[in-house]
Amino acid sequence: MIEALKAKLGEEVAKLSYELNVTLPSEIRRAVEMGDLRENSEYKAALERQRLVQARLGQLTMRLSKLSQIDITQIPRDKVGLGTKVVVEDQDTKDRETYHLVFGDSVEFEDGHVTMSSPIGRALLNKGKGDLVLLKLPARTRKLLVVELVTIHEATVADLD
Repeated sequence: MIEALKAKLGEEVAKLSYELNVTLPSEIRRAVEMGDLRENSEYKAALERQRLVQARLGQLTMRLSKLSQIDITQIPRDKVGLGTKVVVEDQDTKDRETYHLVFGDSVEFEDGHVTMSSPIGRALLNKGKGDLVLLKLPARTRKLLVVELVTIHEATVADLD
């Protein structure tokens, strides 16, 4: 899972680097050739895009650095940890919910994704199948039973979606 995420981020870095180093300079050069830069919308748009691309590249570089520091052997194989998809059952309503623990700096959260630093993430961390989780919320405390979990070690590409 981590290697797949690194590859995905690496592809985005490559595309953005190409845009920053090849595409945008030629757009800026073309806009400069048009003359008066004070009222040149193409020039302003290209500079703004350049700033956005630089900021995104900074985020991706930092995220890739953090990913490189993760030792997958330290993530438990039978407990909830980074990358785990966990199914819980609310003990009051008997409704089932699925959560997927992701990095706290994830940019693209999907439905059911929670960070490990969120209240639900912290409550689920290091719990195993059959464990009762007490999730303390401002209004009430929820009791959740861990009924199923797929750790990062067992995850398939389908589990990552």
